[in-house]
Amino acid sequence: MSARKKKNLPGLQQIFDSIKNLLITAKPQLDNPDPGVQPTLIEKLRQVGSLAESFTEQRPKSNKNWLQLSDELDQEAPTLTESPTGVNLWNISGLVQKTPHDGGRKLVAALRLAAFRLIEAGIESKPGIETLIHVLQLASKTGATLSETGNGDVAGSVLASAARFEELLRNAEDADGAHRVDRACATIVYFSSRMEAAWKEGNQSVAAFMSQKIADDEGRLALLPPHDRERLARKLHDIGKSVLKTQADSEAGTEGVEAVTWLQKAFAIADKLDDATAHDAAELKISILRTMARAYFISGSYDRAEAALDELIPTIDAFSENGRSEYQELRWLRLAVLKRRNAGESALLDAFKSIIDHMTFCETNITDILQDLRILNNHTLVTAVNQYCLRQLLTSQEDVESDCVSRLLLSLIVHCSKDEDHSRAIAAIDTAFTATFEADYSLLNLPATACLTLIWQYGDRHFHAKRWSAAADWFLVGSHQLFGASCPTSGAKCFRKAALCYIEQHEYAKASAVIRRCPSNEATTHYVMFLTAVHQGLDDEAIRAIQDMVKAVDFDRKMLLLATQISHESEMKPVLLSVLEALLKTLKIENSGETVVEAMTLIRCIIRLVLKLLVEPASNKPVLIETLISHFHTAKILAEEASAQKSDCTDHQRRILWERSEERISQLFEFARDLLTTCCDASPVDVDAELYLHLINASFSAVSGRVFASRLTATADGAIDVRRRILQAYLPRRSVINTCKQKILSIMEKNKITDGDDVLRVQYFLHVLRVFEAEMLAQLKEWDRLSQIVTEVVESGPLGVGTYEAIADILWAESDCPINTLLSGLEAILRASLDQNSLSVDKFSRWLRAICTIMLARNTPSDRLKAVGYVEQAVSVIEDNSEGNDAYPVEERNWLLGTAYNTGFECLEASMLDEAKRWFESATVICRFVPGGKERAEKISETYMHLLARYNPA
Repeated sequence: MSARKKKNLPGLQQIFDSIKNLLITAKPQLDNPDPGVQPTLIEKLRQVGSLAESFTEQRPKSNKNWLQLSDELDQEAPTLTESPTGVNLWNISGLVQKTPHDGGRKLVAALRLAAFRLIEAGIESKPGIETLIHVLQLASKTGATLSETGNGDVAGSVLASAARFEELLRNAEDADGAHRVDRACATIVYFSSRMEAAWKEGNQSVAAFMSQKIADDEGRLALLPPHDRERLARKLHDIGKSVLKTQADSEAGTEGVEAVTWLQKAFAIADKLDDATAHDAAELKISILRTMARAYFISGSYDRAEAALDELIPTIDAFSENGRSEYQELRWLRLAVLKRRNAGESALLDAFKSIIDHMTFCETNITDILQDLRILNNHTLVTAVNQYCLRQLLTSQEDVESDCVSRLLLSLIVHCSKDEDHSRAIAAIDTAFTATFEADYSLLNLPATACLTLIWQYGDRHFHAKRWSAAADWFLVGSHQLFGASCPTSGAKCFRKAALCYIEQHEYAKASAVIRRCPSNEATTHYVMFLTAVHQGLDDEAIRAIQDMVKAVDFDRKMLLLATQISHESEMKPVLLSVLEALLKTLKIENSGETVVEAMTLIRCIIRLVLKLLVEPASNKPVLIETLISHFHTAKILAEEASAQKSDCTDHQRRILWERSEERISQLFEFARDLLTTCCDASPVDVDAELYLHLINASFSAVSGRVFASRLTATADGAIDVRRRILQAYLPRRSVINTCKQKILSIMEKNKITDGDDVLRVQYFLHVLRVFEAEMLAQLKEWDRLSQIVTEVVESGPLGVGTYEAIADILWAESDCPINTLLSGLEAILRASLDQNSLSVDKFSRWLRAICTIMLARNTPSDRLKAVGYVEQAVSVIEDNSEGNDAYPVEERNWLLGTAYNTGFECLEASMLDEAKRWFESATVICRFVPGGKERAEKISETYMHLLARYNPA
C-alpha cells in the first residue's frame, strides 16, 4: 500500500491493522478445544466486530480509496497465517454450533457478529440483489443468535443494519423474478428475527407488528420452502405458548386472547404444510391446536375450544402412541370444556370414554377419574362412567394394579348409596359385581371386607330408619357370589340380615325363601328360620328349627332364652314346650343351688304348660301324658339330690335364690302393702294399730328395695351413658318415695299409732325417706326441690340429726350442686344442729369452713358479715371445746386464724374499719388456742394498730 493512501485514511488503516492483529491472535484459540480460553476468544471476536462496525461507519461515501483497504483485508487473509475472513468466521460458527458445550452459544454469537461485521465492511455502496439477500440473511441470523444469548443491545444494532439491507432489497429491481424465492426467504427470516428479538426484550407491540407483516403477505409465505415455513410456525407457536403461560397471573383473561392471535398465525402457516414433505408437520399441527385449545379455554371461548379439540382428537386417536400424557391432557381439556358449556350427558360420557380408552390403568389415573366424578351432580352419568371404567379395566390386557378394581367398586357403592332411585342403585351395584365375577377377577380379603362393610352399613342405616325393603336389598347385594371366595361366611350373614328385614316388613314368605339359601349347619340360620315359622304360625317348622339349632356346633344357649320369650308372646304352646324342653336339656345340672333352682323352675313351667295343652281338644294326649310323667320323674330326682345335700348348701341355695332380686322383693312388699291398704279401707270398724304398723313397715320396705335397685341400675356397667342410666333408675321412683311418705304422715296425723317406741320407729322411717328423696333429687339435678327437702328436715325436730349429716354429705359429694343450694343447705343444717346441740365438733368445723369459704369467695358485704359471724361462733365453740377427745381440730383452728387475719387485712385496706376490727379481734382470740399463739397475737395486734394509725392519723 502506498504512503499516500495511508496518509489519506489514517483512521481506516489503524482499524484495519487492529482487526488483522486480533484475527492473527484469535486463530490459535479457535483451534484450541480448551473451554478455558473461550472467554478470551469471545472478547477478541467482539472487538473484531466492533472495529469492523467502526470501519463501516467511518468509510467515506464519495471516496473509493476505502475499497482498496477492504480488498486488501480480504487479500491479506492467506498472508495472515490463514486468518479467517468474514465468510470463514461464519463457516466456523456453524462447526462450533454442532459441538455443544457450556458457553457454546455465546461463542457462536461472537463468531457470527465478527463475521457479519467483516462482511458488512466489505460490501460496496450499491450491492447487487444477490449480495443483499445473502447479507440480510446473515444479519437476521446474527441478530437472532445474539438475542438468544441475552445480548439485546448488540442484537438491536445488528438488526438495525439488517433493516437497511431489507429496505435496499425491497427497492432492488428483479425484473425477471429470478430471485423472487430467495428474496422472500430472506425477508421472512428478517421479520422473524426482529419478531423474536422484540419479544425477548419485552417489546410486544414490535413483535406483534413483525408477526403481522409476516402473516399479511401470503404470496411471500407461499414461496418459503417447507422447512422454513415449519420453523416459522414453531417460532410463532413458541411465542403463543409464552403468552399463554402468563395467564396464571391475569384475572381478565386478556393473555388468552392475545395468545390465540399468535397461535392462529402459527396454525395458518402450519396448516399449509404437506405432512409428506415437512418434518414432523403433523406433530406441529397437533401441538399448535393443543395450545390453541387451552388458549380458547382460558379466554372463555369454549365453543372455539371445543371446535379445536374436535378437530384434534380424531387426529391423535389415529396415532399408534395415542395414550401419551400430552394427548390425555387434551382429552381432559375437552371434558373440562364440555362441563363449562353444560354439555349433555351423552357428550360428557363420550369424553370420559375417550379418556378411559386411552389411559393406563394405574392407581393415579383411577384416582383422577374418581375425583372428577365426585364433583358431578348427574347420578346416571357418574354410574355409567364408573361402570364403563370397570369394564375396560377388567378386559384390559395390562397388568392391572390390585387396588384399582376395588377402588372402583367402593366408589360405586358409596355413590349408589346416595341415589334417590333405590332400584336403580341396587341394579347398578349388582351389574358391577356380576361383571367383576364373570371376568374371573378374585377380590382379595381386605377389599372384599371393605365392600361388605359399606354394604352392611347402608343396609343397617335403612333398617334403623324402618325402610325394611330397601335394607333387605342392600343385604342381598352383599350375598353376591363375587365375595364367595374371599369372605365365605358373608353370604349366610347377608341372607340372615335380609330375612330379618322381610320379617319386619311382614313378608314372611320372602323371609322363608331367603333364609333357605343359607347353609344348614349354623345355629343362627336355624334361629332365623324359627322366627320366620313363628310369624307364619307354623308350629312344626318352628319346632324343627329349634331342634336343628340345638344340634349346630355354634349353638348358644341364649338363643333358646330368646326363643322362649318369642314363643310365649306368640302363645304357641307346642313351640314353647319344645323350647323349654330344649332349654332344660342344655342345662348342666351340678351340685350347686343355682342350677338346681333353674332346673326346677323350668320343670314347673313345663308341667304347667303340659297341663294346659292336655285340656285342648286337638291335643295329642298320650304323648303329653308321657311328657308329664317324665318331667315329674326328673323333678323327683332333683328334689332327692337337693335333700341329700348339706344344710350349708341349702343356705347357699336360699341366698342364691334371693340374690339380685331387689325388684322382686319390693314387689312382694308392695303386694302386702296393697292388701293391707284394702283391708284397712274396707273394714267397717277401726282396725288394730298393729295392722297400720304392718302397713307402714310394708310401704317403707317396698320403697327401700326400689331405692337399692335404683342404685345398682345407676352404677351398672354398659354402653348406655351415665346420665341416661340415672334417669332410668331414679325417675320412676320419685313419686314412689313421696307417696310412701305422705301415706305414713297421714296415718300418724290420724293418731292410728300411739305406742312411743312405734312412733319413734316411724319417725326414723320418715327421716330415711327424706334421705332417699334427697339422694334421688341430687342424682336428677333438681336442686330447688332438694332445698325444700332440706327445709323440711330442719323443721322435723331433734330426731333429724342423722338426717342432717346424710343430706350434708350428699350435697358435698355432688360436684354439680349449685353453690347457692350447697350454701343454703349447709347453713340450714348447721343452724339446726346447733339448735339441737347434736352435732359433733369435727363435723361442725368442716361444715363451717365450707360455708365461710363459699361466702368469702362471693365477697359481697352481706356474705362477709355472715362469714365473720360464723367465725365468731366458731371462736365460741373453740372456747368450749379446746381440749379432750371432742376438741376443735387444730388444723381447722389454724385455718380460722389465717382466714380471719387475711380477711381483716383486706377490709382494712378497703377502709372498712368496723368490719376489719371484728376480723382482727376474732383472730386475736383464736391465737389463744393455737401453737405459738402468744407471739402471733402480738404480731396481729401490732399490725392492726399500725394500719389503724395509718388510716386514722392523730
